[in-house]
Amino acid sequence: MNLHSHPELNSIPKPANAGSGRGVTAVLGPTNTGKTHLAIERMLAQPSGMIGLPLRLLAREVYQRVVDRVGPEQVALITGEEKITPSNARFHICTVEAMPERTDVHFLAIDEVQLATSLDRGHVFTDRIINLRGSHETMLLGAATLRPALEALLPGINVVTRPRMSQLHYAGQKKITRLPSRSAIVAFSADEVYAIAELIRRQRGAAAVVLGSLSPRTRNAQVELYQSGDVDFLVATDAIGMGLILMKKGLF
Repeated sequence: MNLHSHPELNSIPKPANAGSGRGVTAVLGPTNTGKTHLAIERMLAQPSGMIGLPLRLLAREVYQRVVDRVGPEQVALITGEEKITPSNARFHICTVEAMPERTDVHFLAIDEVQLATSLDRGHVFTDRIINLRGSHETMLLGAATLRPALEALLPGINVVTRPRMSQLHYAGQKKITRLPSRSAIVAFSADEVYAIAELIRRQRGAAAVVLGSLSPRTRNAQVELYQSGDVDFLVATDAIGMGLILMKKGLF
């Protein structure tokens, strides 16, 4: 099923339980609780599925993880920048904005649903939360702060909370040039990203950079440099702040 090659897709009737919590499970908790991994495993247990993610970079990474499991001919990637749509794709990885208004899949998940409270993107997340359903299973993933809103919005929703798998510790202030290897540094402007990366390159060696203005190919290549261990530092905007999976090969 190619979601974007069938003009009749958006004429599919809304599921009968749209706007209801019946058949919907909210998996809530902080980062590093395995929510996205759980959704991938549940999707792959079904004949077809779709996951909506908040970031192009995260969608690209989840797409690659699913491709590694089932092969590229069974997986579509649909974002505002990239469209990879095999004719027989069973699984669709999308940014939330790129999810169709109607779909017909067995499993459906929406990640980082707390973005429903965002002034800029909240209307899109709210629409998908209310109106998109998998025919067999629907999962909403996100922060526990959204639990009261989900329970009010979707009566009957099943809520599951998950604890963090690791502990966070405040290590105090550190100079950038004294950070340990395998560190990721978050800056909040492109100028800061490049300035910090240049400082690290002069004093510590190479650093990868990730920010939204890079092309998909360049951004993916920079992440791969860090994940493969070719560079020891990653400097990024908060594009890595919503669950980008940097766990491969024990890197984080």
